[in-house]
Amino acid sequence: MKCRVCSKNIESIMSFGSMPIANGFLSLDKFKNEYFFELNTAFCMNCKMFQLVDQPDPKMMFHDSYAFFSSTSRKMEEYFKNVAEHFMNNYLRNTENAFVIEIGCNDGIMLKHISNRGIKHLGIEPSSNVAEVAKQNGVNAITSFFNEETAAYILESNNHADIIFAANVMCHIPDIHSVARSVNLLLKENGIFVFEDPYLGDVLQKTSYDQIYDEHVYLFSVHSITNAFGLNNLEVFHVEPQLTHGGSMRYYLCRRGSKDINISVTKQLKKEKELGLDKFQTFQKFKLNCEQNKNDLIKLLNKLKEDGKRVVGYAATSKSTTILNYCGIDSSLIEYISDTTPIKYGKFTPGSHIPVKSYEEFKKDKPDYAVLFAWNHSNEIFEKECDFLKNGGNWIVFVPEVKILNKETYS
Repeated sequence: MKCRVCSKNIESIMSFGSMPIANGFLSLDKFKNEYFFELNTAFCMNCKMFQLVDQPDPKMMFHDSYAFFSSTSRKMEEYFKNVAEHFMNNYLRNTENAFVIEIGCNDGIMLKHISNRGIKHLGIEPSSNVAEVAKQNGVNAITSFFNEETAAYILESNNHADIIFAANVMCHIPDIHSVARSVNLLLKENGIFVFEDPYLGDVLQKTSYDQIYDEHVYLFSVHSITNAFGLNNLEVFHVEPQLTHGGSMRYYLCRRGSKDINISVTKQLKKEKELGLDKFQTFQKFKLNCEQNKNDLIKLLNKLKEDGKRVVGYAATSKSTTILNYCGIDSSLIEYISDTTPIKYGKFTPGSHIPVKSYEEFKKDKPDYAVLFAWNHSNEIFEKECDFLKNGGNWIVFVPEVKILNKETYS
């Protein structure tokens, strides 16, 4: 096996088994033709990149029925408004003819704030249904994958960009070198490329293996980003840890030598050494932790079933697909999963085929336990569903370990 980034040999870490498309929520008549692939992970000792060995065709994951809209979360609305304000106050102030590009703009959750200030912008979104919502939100958007052909098309009628931004997108794109070449083509000489994604260090420390699914072909560290983009004359000049998605990192890149390197980069590289993110033994320990977490969750759900307790799920996420299929959990252990995304209602979870219902059903129902799959939004969810605990309900969480939260144990 060869590394996608540097073409050196990679070391196999673990297999999560046969997996469907993580966001491929489906109707009953689609069961027999459901697509599966082997979800295998590996690590490159040369460039320090954690990666999937195989990934489905991007068109199978991003299309006109994509089932994720960022703006369904109030907290994410606030977060991306602050991201836009950060860019406008710190990087676009007093900039004439400013131009901002966002790769994977989704429903325009960030760019609409740029648009509202009258700043020239463009969103690039491969899923046409969410791109259409972005347009309805006043965002200039095109439906396309980000590559050199798209970059050349953009330049035909636009100036070079001051900022190119991507949130939870870069880890989806297998050809990092194509991205880097496209960024070099579009960016002003002193422009910046900023992106944020789930952080490898947090995944390992929290055993949050649900971050590993088809869309996430990579889990990045500062080491791996430095090595990968360094091959294309781009360097990391600043990093900022984020709380989003259970622990993310925001990377600021520029053309080599165009900006001073912030102390944050040196500090984070040192921390990664201390965490062992450059050592294969760290990933072997991660594998054992994943297996223990899986066994603990299955044991708990089986015990609750034996005791006659009703268990449902909360939030039909892409991440839940990994948990459900890796652990072999189906509707015999979890009755249904409630969600806030209407496009998923009446459908079934990929592979495990658990019914998806609206969150109003959860509020009317009185299950004994609810497995929290959107654990990265736990504060927002616990606030919204406070009556569940008050009325004797129990949350089951599995990050960083499997445990039960009730009105006595939750704080």
